[in-house]
Parts: sequence; C-alpha cells; structure tokens
Amino acid sequence: MKGMVLEKIGAPLRLVDLPEPSPGSEEVLVRVLACGVCRTDLHIVDGDLADPKLPLVPGHQIVGVVAARGARVDGLREGNRVGVPWLGRTCGVCPYCRSGRENLCGEARFTGYQIDGGFAELALADNRYCFPIPEGYDSVEAAPLLCAGLIGYRSLVKAGDARALGLYGFGAAAHIVAQVARHQGREVYAFTRPGDEKAQAFALSLGAVWAGGADEKPPVPLDAAILFAPVGALVPAALRAVARGGRVVCAGIHMSDIPSFPYEILWEEREIVSVANLTRSDAFEFLPLAAQIPVRARVRAYTLEDANDALRDLREGRLEGAAVLRIS
Repeated sequence: MKGMVLEKIGAPLRLVDLPEPSPGSEEVLVRVLACGVCRTDLHIVDGDLADPKLPLVPGHQIVGVVAARGARVDGLREGNRVGVPWLGRTCGVCPYCRSGRENLCGEARFTGYQIDGGFAELALADNRYCFPIPEGYDSVEAAPLLCAGLIGYRSLVKAGDARALGLYGFGAAAHIVAQVARHQGREVYAFTRPGDEKAQAFALSLGAVWAGGADEKPPVPLDAAILFAPVGALVPAALRAVARGGRVVCAGIHMSDIPSFPYEILWEEREIVSVANLTRSDAFEFLPLAAQIPVRARVRAYTLEDANDALRDLREGRLEGAAVLRIS
C-alpha cells in the first residue's frame, strides 16, 4: 500500500510503499477513503508533541470501509463505513476508564501518533474505537467530524450553558462548533487573527453575531470562551472578555506558554479548564447530532501525495474550514 510517512521530526512526509497490515484479534483493517488533516498532525510533524512513533503514518480523522476483521471482532462487518478518531486504544481497567473518563487513561494510545494513522491507503484500528458514519455525509465531508468535530463538541460541553460564547481561532473546529452552538440557540462571537477579514466574513456567514480580531474586545461580556488557537497569550485576553463567573476552555492538545497575568482578571470566580482528547461517549452523542442539525464542514480536498501541501497551508493559515486527504 501507499502511505505518507514521517521519518524525522521537522522533515516533509515521504510517499513510500508499505506492507499491507493484517488485523489482530480485536482489530479491523480499514480501507481509507478520506483522512482529515489536523493541527495536531502539524504539532507532531513540527515536534511540538514529544516522542511520536517513528517512522509514523500520521492522520487521525479517518473515514473508510472495513476490509477485514480480527477473529474477536463482533458488530462490524466487511463493507461497513466507519470513522477512526484520535483516541485509538485504552486499558479499560484503570479508574479513569471505569469512571467514563477514558480520555485520561495513562495507557491510552493515539491514532497517527503512537498508532499508524490514515495518511495511507489502509489502516488498522481497534474495533472498539470505530464509529458508524451517519448517512448523508460523503467521506471527505465526514472526516473533520472525527476530531475537529469531536474535540470541538467536548469543548462546547465544557463551556456549560453559556449563551454568549466566544471562539478564538476560527478554523476547522470552530466552524463546526459554531453550527452546533447556533443550533442550541447560543450567540457566537468569533475571534480571528487580527486583520483577517476573510475569516471574519466566514464566521459571520455561519451565524456569528460578531467577528473581530483576537486583540479586540467583544461588544458584550462573554459567558464562556473556547480557545482553539494554540496561543497561550490568548488566555489572559479571553479572561478579560468573559463576565464574572465565566469560563475559558483551552481546547488544544498543545499550546504555547501562558504568560503571567494579574489575579484580578481571574478573580470573581472565572475559570480556566482544559480539554484532553475525547471519549467514545462524545462520538455517540455528537455524530448523530451533527447529522440532525445538519453540520456541514467546509473542506478543501487534497490527494494523498499532496499531504505536505495540506500541512503547509494549515501552518500558514491559508485554509477556510478543514483540509482533507482524499485517499481512494
């Protein structure tokens, strides 16, 4: 099979021929149809996330069909279309797993990081971490739902019942979350790179009531803010934007250091919380909801061979919505 492989941190991915993998007893072999390109992939390639498996096939927003299954797989059949997310495997027995917080499992392994991912024609996946893709989505459009959607949804839940909601960084996750938030009757305030009028217009087209630069103050105090941009300096900015009792949710798996800030902007019971990974429950809640709304991801499709171009466009802020590799 063909695959795009990371052989050295900071180096471009290389298209190589790889042996076709065989599924273990609880695994399925997925013939990849599409795979989203996520900022986490960029963090892995650029070395912001430590100790990835090398060589590595990145990619953790996989949509494909089951091509083969292990002897102990029950419930999935050849030909089923499935999605494979970032969380690829957990121990199942630790206190976190037993209490529904498998996203915090110390033995968790992640797709496209410690497990070869979807920048390839075939991928192995634990059958317990494969989810049915709702009808009505083609595979390219569905791919961003597997991370931008799932992590975004978990972040939205962490924001509580906030009516006035700020979204810092209006990329793949935010443009999905905005649609869910509007469906729930919330007001969305979008924060982009200063001067990025195109991104601000994009946010307004999706129902945001206001859009401006991340260096601006919104016209009203926010009940909560979600930070998708991995910029630590935005944490104090968001704290200043939220009202008393407001919450700032840090949604990224990586963020630059948060600068020191005066206690007075945290006082009055403002909170800072983080989102780590996702759970299967998130997928079982979000994917049917996305189909019901329906959420429509804005995507730019690339070929497998053009994965480096997709990563570069993401790094340089050229994307409106999400990048997706169309594999086959």
